[in-house]
Formats: sequence, C-alpha cells, structure tokens
Amino acid sequence: MSKVKLSNRTSILAEIVGERQKQDAKWGEQNHNPIEWSAILTEECGEVAKEALEYHFYTKKNVKDAKVISDWQKEKLSKYRAELIQVAAVAVAMLESLERNELKV
Repeated sequence: MSKVKLSNRTSILAEIVGERQKQDAKWGEQNHNPIEWSAILTEECGEVAKEALEYHFYTKKNVKDAKVISDWQKEKLSKYRAELIQVAAVAVAMLESLERNELKV
C-alpha cells in the first residue's frame, strides 16, 4: 500500500477548506437535518459518478494505448477531481452542522 505524501494531503485538505469557504460564502451557514444532508451529499456523489462514467466509457471506446491521454480525458479527470473536493467539503459541512445542532452539549 502506497503512502500519500504529507505535502499532497495537506494540499488536498487546503482545497477542501477553500471549497468549504466558497460554500459558506454562497449559501451561508447551513443547518439541515441528517436526511436533507444525505440527499445533498448523494447529489454531489452523483456528479462524481457522472464524470467517472464519461471518462471510463470514452476511454474504453476511443483509446487504444492506455499510456496516451487526450486533452478531453485530462479535462474529465480534472472535473472528477473537482467534484471529489466538493463531496469532501459537503461531508465536512455535514459534520459541522451535526456538531452545531444535533450534538449540542
């Protein structure tokens, strides 16, 4: 099992924090109940799946040499990655909301 370099992890986590800040700026503090949050997260996961499926089936149909990656494929992987950051940020928002509301002490 390969280890993720700490600098890569730190960079990814910083992107997630940045996405959380964008979400807060756009929507304000969100305090949904768990089922609403689950639906929001599921919608975001659907966007990840869409990008992954489009990449997979385009590549399977059009790419003979797996070492060659087209600009279109790079763009799809970039969109896939951006959607993953959004999923992670929504999951963080869910945790923040849970702690603010349901898990008040």
